[in-house]
Amino acid sequence: MADAAVGRDKGAEQRLVSLPLSRIRVIMKSSPEVSSINQEALVLTAKATELFVQYLAAYSYRHGSGKEKRALAYSDLSSTAEESETFQFLADILPKKILASKYLKTLKEKREEDENDNGESDGDEAES
Repeated sequence: MADAAVGRDKGAEQRLVSLPLSRIRVIMKSSPEVSSINQEALVLTAKATELFVQYLAAYSYRHGSGKEKRALAYSDLSSTAEESETFQFLADILPKKILASKYLKTLKEKREEDENDNGESDGDEAES
């Protein structure tokens, strides 16, 4: 009888969230500080994650080009991460997409600048 009640509770918890609890448990356990996970904490983490993703998507849709296209695009999410102070912590996870050729050109320019800066600082020190 107790097993039936536990089964019903797990079913009810699954209906509260759309994300797979088993995957969330794996992610949570990947942290070395976590040794065990309470079922209620797992469900609350899943629900909080769902609500956060919904908020991010809605905010990105409203503030991006999604309204005009009636679709949410990756560019909307990356713009939100870059421009919104609230979502700034996602900027490394949701970078703006650029062409590989443009990225390589930027890397080359940065290396040249670094080489020039290093060369000038060495020369300045030699003059002193």
